[in-house]
Amino acid sequence: MIEYLILCTAAFIAGLIDAIVGGGGLVNVPALFSVYPNQIPATLLGTNKLGGVWGTATAAFNYSRVVKINWNVALAASVSAFIFSFIGAFTVTQLSPDFLRKLLPVILIGVAAYTFKRKQFGHTHTPHHFGNRERMFAFLTGGAIGFYDGFFGPGTGSFLIFLFVRYFGFDFLNASALAKIVNVACNFAALLMFGVSGHVMWLTGLMMAIFNVGGSLVGSRLAIKNGSGFVRISFLCIVSLLIIKTFYDAYCR
Repeated sequence: MIEYLILCTAAFIAGLIDAIVGGGGLVNVPALFSVYPNQIPATLLGTNKLGGVWGTATAAFNYSRVVKINWNVALAASVSAFIFSFIGAFTVTQLSPDFLRKLLPVILIGVAAYTFKRKQFGHTHTPHHFGNRERMFAFLTGGAIGFYDGFFGPGTGSFLIFLFVRYFGFDFLNASALAKIVNVACNFAALLMFGVSGHVMWLTGLMMAIFNVGGSLVGSRLAIKNGSGFVRISFLCIVSLLIIKTFYDAYCR
């Protein structure tokens, strides 16, 4: 019974965090590994995707009711992310992601430093690209992050938000909304792959999905209510935690 309580609590917190700035895997994945220490890692990751995809989809829907979604960017990036997430997942069966494990904390430190230094970064919504140029950049961004998500994964949502703010000129709230839509595509592609290969604990994943959706509803409402400034602070907090975790995974284990 205590195991289910741990998983449901983790799923709710992960949904709340993920709905604001991404990074729900920081909570969900360790919880699954602690409750099922002898389970195959791929099965735990697949179960996490089943729990997470519903929460991410809920957050995306919640944002779309309030934030004016740029569907040019959302659709182009999502299609590309879905395709390249599969390619990344296949590539990881051929190549080791160890080089990324060591590089990731350094990249995240750069992201955090850039965001912290520029106090107005992401406060205003001033799109840089339009029309076909915007769709092209969205396709490239979705492809790059989709491949990364399939190949390795940590911080996918946070990287999407940063790229949408830095290279598209969106504010943090709009960037977070778009990141959720692209994340649904990434998660669904990964879930499809894990599901076909038999690496999903369906009952556990669906139970976690219910609580993940609850957390997503709370998180997305908090972000919408408090705006880009709140999302920016949350982003910096989550990226800081990701730096600590990824540094420990890469250099201290």
